[in-house]
Amino acid sequence: MSIWEVDKLLIFIGFVIPGFISIKVFDLLHPSESIDSTKKVIEAVTYSCFNYALLFIPMYFIETMEVKNNSPILYGLFYLFVLLIFPVLISFAISKIRQCDFVQKKAPHPIKMPWDFVFKQRQWYWVIVELKDGTKVGGKYAEHSFTSSYPAPEQIYLEEKWVLDEDDSFERVRGGTAGVLIAADQIATIELFKFDNGENNEQ
Repeated sequence: MSIWEVDKLLIFIGFVIPGFISIKVFDLLHPSESIDSTKKVIEAVTYSCFNYALLFIPMYFIETMEVKNNSPILYGLFYLFVLLIFPVLISFAISKIRQCDFVQKKAPHPIKMPWDFVFKQRQWYWVIVELKDGTKVGGKYAEHSFTSSYPAPEQIYLEEKWVLDEDDSFERVRGGTAGVLIAADQIATIELFKFDNGENNEQ
């Protein structure tokens, strides 16, 4: 018997694809460590069952009202929503729910690292990075800056490097700067200052 027989293919689509979509969308929102394929399939089936549990009532009415015979286009669009669109929506919903104050009292935050929590907000900052050797690097973290995300090793790119004076104030932009890239294994602390030079402080 071939795996491509219609009944087996429908079972695979119905119980793996929606869950897989939910997992991938949630991973895009909150990156996590990769897991082996066997566990991923089990997780995908679990997510799919959860999606179907939430949609049980509309699916029940769609099937009992003979929509398939009376309006096949509507029937097809409904199951397109069930298989492809609803898994995306439920991932966004779970992400928002897990970040609300009430749930935070009962469950861990979905963002695993403070590094990601800060930089995922996409705010602009003046930054002073103190390296482990005591050197301080000042710079501008703005529209064209970048930070890595978990589970990748932490790195920060500041689009402009600034000269700091004796009291760590930002004196002037370094001539010809194209920014500075700093790896986490060199960093002792990162100090952030509000970007308040009169420009928009959001990217």
